[in-house]
Amino acid sequence: MGQIIIHVDMDAFYASVEIRDNPALRGQPLVIGSLPHERGVAATCSYEARTFGVHSGMNIKDAYRLCPHGIFMHPNFDKYKAVSEQLNAIWNTYATAAQRISLDEAYLDVTRQAGDWNGARRIGHLIKQRTLDEVHLTCSVGVAYSMTAAKMASEEKKPDGYFEIPTADDFVRLILDRDVGVLYTVGAQTAKKLHDAGIMTVRDMRNQPDTVVRLLGKHGRWLVQVANGEDDRPVQPYRPEDAKSVGREVTFQENVFNYELLKDVLILLALSVERRANRYGLRGRGVTLRLTYTNMRTISRSRALTHSTASAVTIHREAIALLDTVRWDPVRLVGVSLYNLSDHDEGQTVMRDMLENTEQQDAERQALLDHLQQRYDLDFAGHLEQIHRMETMHKTIEYMRKHFRL
Repeated sequence: MGQIIIHVDMDAFYASVEIRDNPALRGQPLVIGSLPHERGVAATCSYEARTFGVHSGMNIKDAYRLCPHGIFMHPNFDKYKAVSEQLNAIWNTYATAAQRISLDEAYLDVTRQAGDWNGARRIGHLIKQRTLDEVHLTCSVGVAYSMTAAKMASEEKKPDGYFEIPTADDFVRLILDRDVGVLYTVGAQTAKKLHDAGIMTVRDMRNQPDTVVRLLGKHGRWLVQVANGEDDRPVQPYRPEDAKSVGREVTFQENVFNYELLKDVLILLALSVERRANRYGLRGRGVTLRLTYTNMRTISRSRALTHSTASAVTIHREAIALLDTVRWDPVRLVGVSLYNLSDHDEGQTVMRDMLENTEQQDAERQALLDHLQQRYDLDFAGHLEQIHRMETMHKTIEYMRKHFRL
């Protein structure tokens, strides 16, 4: 017997959590993300909002145009993370390996626990029932022979769905005459490339594999394999050190023209990156600055470091050095991240790395906070932890933007 994989995907997760906690929202077109007068996107929305054409990732102003009578709310990520931990505690009970993809979905290898397909079916329904009984939310479950097929199965009967794809032949029969966009990792641009070449369906991909590879290279070879039902990837538990980077960014509600303000905002972003890195026991050997200008052009600048770090002082210093190298035009988004990550135990023999928590570092960190307090009348005493919450961070930065003074 081959592997048996379950893909669990919550239904409109953020919106469903808010509806659960406030029943007055039930049946309403609810959009979680930015507010209509703000810049940003819809993170998710209720199924009632989707009937108006609203979808995840949509510009919030387009969402409002389609659904002006909808209820628009900021996300509460602290709440969603807490619920996510509850969900994963349930799901992990049934898996030898669990690969979290996001707060609301995961792959589970249930081969050993299930024993056979009947056992897998029982586990799939148990997951749905326990998720409903213990967390009071619905999920969609796909049970299949591979990761690709399991994800396809979980989407087949949404919301609150259950679907099985036992074999590669079953998978191919299901998708053969569907548009190429049905395949996971085929986005709008990839689909357009294939369509322009006359490859409209999965059947076309199977019939013209050389064309797909010529158009898409390595990705194309992978898609041809998937189109033939081939996917033997194992479920791999997520390890924080496998992430490419740890970062934080913010979109301003109005364009920022003053780079002194950007440097101040980078203090808060650097502190937040430090907190995230420390939470997972990670350090980075490089810093990246990301800017989006008012014309939507995005640039990234990076600097490799001679030592690994998780220090906000170092992150901020390097980000400022990078900021000084770019063109000074009005900015709508700024972000900073650590890359080339390793866990805290690596590189500890590097003297400079070992000395990062010295009194000098602490003094420099406090000096940055004192600077923000003096310029903006911000009091961080006892409140710094709250600043890291996304909504509080955005509100604080908007306050800084409105009260900036040299």
